[in-house]
Amino acid sequence: YAAAGASADTVEAAKHLFDPDKLTLGFARRFASYKRPNLLLQDPERLLRLLSNPQRPVQLIIAGKAHPADSAGQALIQKWVQFVRRPDVRPHAVFLSDYDMQLTERLVQGVDVWLNTPRRPWEACGTSGMKVLVNGGINLSELDGWWAEAYAQEVGWALGDGKEHGDDPSWDAEEAEALYDRLEREVVPAFYSRNDKGIPTAWVARMRESMARLTPRFSAERAVREYTEQHYLPAAATYLSRVANKGEVAKKIMDWRHSLDATWASLQFGAVKVETRGGQHIIEVEVGLHGLDSKAVRVEIFADEINGYHITRQEMTCLHPLSDESGSYLYSVAVSADRPPADYTARVMPRYDGVAIPLEESRILWQK
Repeated sequence: YAAAGASADTVEAAKHLFDPDKLTLGFARRFASYKRPNLLLQDPERLLRLLSNPQRPVQLIIAGKAHPADSAGQALIQKWVQFVRRPDVRPHAVFLSDYDMQLTERLVQGVDVWLNTPRRPWEACGTSGMKVLVNGGINLSELDGWWAEAYAQEVGWALGDGKEHGDDPSWDAEEAEALYDRLEREVVPAFYSRNDKGIPTAWVARMRESMARLTPRFSAERAVREYTEQHYLPAAATYLSRVANKGEVAKKIMDWRHSLDATWASLQFGAVKVETRGGQHIIEVEVGLHGLDSKAVRVEIFADEINGYHITRQEMTCLHPLSDESGSYLYSVAVSADRPPADYTARVMPRYDGVAIPLEESRILWQK
């Protein structure tokens, strides 16, 4: 208000707008259509009844901004601004402009429930909900992004069925109804259900479970530690091993790559034989390496995730070179006969100890 040039009385009144003892909901992020920031605004009068209930009042903080070229996002903000400016809404809701990291820091410290209502599957992650965790806030979010992985009944509330419904307006209306229902029947009653000391014991239990179970998993500390342990330190060790002894290992890797360059185009698949017995498909494949060392490649059998089956990826065993001196080898593998043999395809990829495949060498040859 002060930045907008409001009167001193208006600025002073804003300092006393909210009550720390009332349930406070927060929603703050970039306003974009797929994030559905106005899902809670589908039924303004029902929302107002929720906010203004004299026995169980609710406070709502909305914050965010839209891209300068996103007129649809700007229109969504305008609808919220129009709603919170209504005299009957003003004591219960506020829209905070110029959403930034400093404002976010205060919001995640102050809200009781953090709302997130994206249209599945467009939520890349949803890190604002993670920041709420350590501050004791509880998430009420669509089953998308990180919440699809983190959600359990003991740590928060969820929206949606975990499936994709596109931009179907009828589904948006159904989820809006579910959001109101969840707030009215579960979230608000849980906050105001107190023991004789005025403590919402069930709420505190959920809050503690959320902090204890989720904060260690969804934190920058955990992410940096895992990147360091699983990627940065191994990469540094690999570098040191390759440059040791005047780059001896690096030279051998380059010799391997040169051999791939010289022979890869001539690699080919020969005859394929499939025999089914004992609940398994025994698959044998002839692979022409034409002078390339068999240890320089990995031959696999692969089946995609289709028709309800999971991905299958198994290395084939090199049985022996073929006797015709063509530079071909016979490979074999046993796979489950639960799915038809036509689902399985052989493929050849480069292999060298200490080289990250396919990051450092992405060539692949598929059986046709």
